[in-house]
Amino acid sequence: MGRFWAALLLASIPCAAADLPQAIDALMGASPVARASVGIQVVDLKTGNVLYTRNADRLFLPASNMKLFTAALALERLGPDYRLTTRLVRAPSGDLILVGGGDPSMSGRTYPYQKELPYQKDAPATNPLRAIEELADRAVAAGIVRVDGDIVGDDQLYPWAPYPPSWTVDDVTQEDGAPVSALTVNDNAITLAIHPAARAGELAAVSLEPAIEYFAVDNRVLTVAGEKEARIRVTRLQGSRQLLVWGSIPLAGATAREIVALDDPALFAACALYDALARRGVAIRGRPVARHRSASEDPWPVEGEVIATRTSPPMVEILQVIQKVSENLHAELMLREVARVTRGAGTRESGLQELGTWLTSIGIKTEEWRAEDGSGLSRNDEVSPRAVTSLLSHMAASKNGTAWLSLLPVGGEDGTLEHRLCCVSDASVARKVRAKTGSLTRAVALSGYADSRTRGRLAFSILVNNFSAPQAEVRAWVDRIALALVE
Repeated sequence: MGRFWAALLLASIPCAAADLPQAIDALMGASPVARASVGIQVVDLKTGNVLYTRNADRLFLPASNMKLFTAALALERLGPDYRLTTRLVRAPSGDLILVGGGDPSMSGRTYPYQKELPYQKDAPATNPLRAIEELADRAVAAGIVRVDGDIVGDDQLYPWAPYPPSWTVDDVTQEDGAPVSALTVNDNAITLAIHPAARAGELAAVSLEPAIEYFAVDNRVLTVAGEKEARIRVTRLQGSRQLLVWGSIPLAGATAREIVALDDPALFAACALYDALARRGVAIRGRPVARHRSASEDPWPVEGEVIATRTSPPMVEILQVIQKVSENLHAELMLREVARVTRGAGTRESGLQELGTWLTSIGIKTEEWRAEDGSGLSRNDEVSPRAVTSLLSHMAASKNGTAWLSLLPVGGEDGTLEHRLCCVSDASVARKVRAKTGSLTRAVALSGYADSRTRGRLAFSILVNNFSAPQAEVRAWVDRIALALVE
């Protein structure tokens, strides 16, 4: 560890004393990634010169750095002001249909992103069903007092293919792997709130947030004395809407919360709308149902009177959430929306084809990347550091360059970099780095821009795979390289 921290100290010396390649090589010589796969590229945006390169043409697992590609594609193809629309339609059949428009913002989040506001779904200040409540209010204001058919959640805008093929079973039960649907509410997840009982040995109390009767919960969580932390596991039983919750919670502990991905977002949205209308006194003859379609099917026509609409925030604000807080579902939805607009098919496959076409047009070769999703959760995604810096260089010069830069987390300031790049005497140094993080079990990534004191703005990509050291050490090492670029 002594050599590691000595190297960190060396890298903090301004490049007037040691040039950039020497500073980075010194870090490589005594680092927690000595036996790992490391790829780095640093480019001077003013001259286009490569200032440092290591394995820049090799392919690496990028984790959430894949979101740089998806967000750039969406910004360039759709534009910063593009919006998505959700409709509430009264059909001649008597059904009331909530027609999804690919909008990921129907949640308790606040747009545009503000770091001071809560972004977790367990935050009491947010109302995760705010959009559904507003649509129910508009329906009642439009004269809806009874529904003679079903409440339909319709997500046919994109074919029903909720999971990329390489996502794991663990992924799809957690919020990071929430299913992709054109009708999305509350990030397609629900929270279990587990409260300790009054006495040790008794079952804890479990409630759902939001309080929609969607999952049946088999609660086996015991309240225990003497423990300091809750130890809770949640399993969604395959082929059912039943959750098995087991483990323990301290008698004197606080409420524990576990976030679980939904299995059918369109059905959940229909259930939430059904509940909201019923609470407003609307008589409903039918029940909540979902309407999907496969990639080989044409959408069922949605005909009838449009009762209410909801329009999303502008695209730039949606993309800001993708980059600042690394929201997987937002990224997957925007990949499909690009595909729908440009290729007439809102599928993952068409989105990746459009991404390939665009990357080729800006000079990134097909052998420099491969992808199976838009978020980076897939373990089969691969990119080279050279491809990433080429993307960053192009976007810095784009007509959308100012909007693009505003999407990225700022070192020591906000998003996923709020608590990183901050261990320096001058906090303003950290703020000269704007970059996207990435993290999976065997991957740590950081790519973006650093404002050098001597060279101006630099584009950089640092991709680390297959390390054995703790992730915290690897992240600290990556951060020190980014700070060396500023110095």
